[in-house]
Amino acid sequence: MNNILITGANGQLGTELKLLNENYKIYNCYYTDIDNLDITNIENIRNFIKNKKIDYIINCAAYTNVDKAESEPKLAELINSYAVYNLSIISNEINATLINISTDFVFDGNKSTPYIETDITNPISVYGKSKLNGENQILKFCNNFIIIRTSWLYSPFGKNFVKTIQKIANEKESIKVVFDQVGTPTYAKDLADAILNILPKLNKNCREIFHYSNEGVASWYDFANAIVELSNIKCKVEPIETKDFPTPAKRPHFSVLNKYKIKNAFNLEIPYWRNSLINCLKRMDTI
Repeated sequence: MNNILITGANGQLGTELKLLNENYKIYNCYYTDIDNLDITNIENIRNFIKNKKIDYIINCAAYTNVDKAESEPKLAELINSYAVYNLSIISNEINATLINISTDFVFDGNKSTPYIETDITNPISVYGKSKLNGENQILKFCNNFIIIRTSWLYSPFGKNFVKTIQKIANEKESIKVVFDQVGTPTYAKDLADAILNILPKLNKNCREIFHYSNEGVASWYDFANAIVELSNIKCKVEPIETKDFPTPAKRPHFSVLNKYKIKNAFNLEIPYWRNSLINCLKRMDTI
């Protein structure tokens, strides 16, 4: 049985990986978060993994507060780039494969067709830049890796758009949500399931970037409308433009990811975003 180090295990994706693996009992996992492993300190990582014979490192740890990152660029860089450099060096030392989770925010959103892995990156926010810097640390220093870019992650756990919309929609008669930012929601459980299915199919000398989100396309307005409708909340969702809802961080207007490469490489079937939302809401007992 392979040994896996999972960082950021208390987050949305880390929690889903833990639940799936405990259910299937496929791997021997070491679940870590900031309380028991500081990945910004390379000696801490070395001490933690000593004698554990780690085969894979799945890095789910990240600074993900997009707007707050604008005022905390050094912290975002520390977690999203420097810590990833540490994990790259460690994975080389122990001959492990690093699986790092990245984001659609590495793109500027000026394209009108779904982004493929080789498209030029041009992040327009501190968060996006810090995540791209993390990718570049891996490309430069890591021997065996896959980078998985995903988008609009949600789950029954932690803070996310689904839970925020449910909360404010229950408190108000109407809410306003931007309709001119288009991408695809991703159910963290689907991504976790994909990762666990991919691992045994990886070669030891893999060095690849993949895109993964649920199928389909939606605006934040479409997503919010579906959340409210499926949750049976009596609240009107009104569409507004980005210019009418200013935020500290700029966001790409279009960040749909093309999933052909990952589906073809690993024979994956990816669920449609609305069907996955229904599955998530059922788990949350709100449908």
